[in-house]
Amino acid sequence: FAFIGVYFVATVLFIPGTILTLGAGFVFSSAFGLGAGVLLASIAVFVGVSSGALASFLLGRYLLRGWVMSLTSKYQLFGAIDTALTNNGFKIMSLLRLSPIIPFNALNYIAGVTSVSFRDNALAMLFILPGTVLYVFLGSSAGSLSDSESSGDDQTTTIITVVFGIVFGFLGIAATSYYAKKELSTVIAQQDGESADAEDVSTPTDDAYEEVPV
Repeated sequence: FAFIGVYFVATVLFIPGTILTLGAGFVFSSAFGLGAGVLLASIAVFVGVSSGALASFLLGRYLLRGWVMSLTSKYQLFGAIDTALTNNGFKIMSLLRLSPIIPFNALNYIAGVTSVSFRDNALAMLFILPGTVLYVFLGSSAGSLSDSESSGDDQTTTIITVVFGIVFGFLGIAATSYYAKKELSTVIAQQDGESADAEDVSTPTDDAYEEVPV
């Protein structure tokens, strides 16, 4: 619970969580073993970071709106995303969680000033799990190798497991991130096209101002 609290505060205060996630994997795997350590550390990290992200969302929406609006100027993508969130809140937030287009901590606050609902934002947090498990596994691998070395056990099996886990983990994250970026670009392009069509319809043509001959 103490670790969850630390992660909650770190998320709200814009402190990068990579080191904390790696550390959680190392500590939990040292205490409970590789398998149980990855599971418990992933749960602890997810609960801590999700609660911190949701708190940041509420702060951005109700208390720090002016400051967050100035923060959005750093990301040109914000305007298109805000429009798309009106009709595709859950999908857009899920893609943003899978793809690091906007940094995680910044996105937590920026989402608060968009039209996305609290529910869609909360459900989209599930999509941080792949990255969370990967970084926890990296930290747990270091802890597992350290324990094997100190106990004098054969490290071959552990090393093979760790290498395969890391390689397939990074490949999976890379493929997922690529798909998320591609899908997000498609959604935004579609939204821009619909907006342009709406403007064309609402703008009178020159023919509308021609006098009708009598």
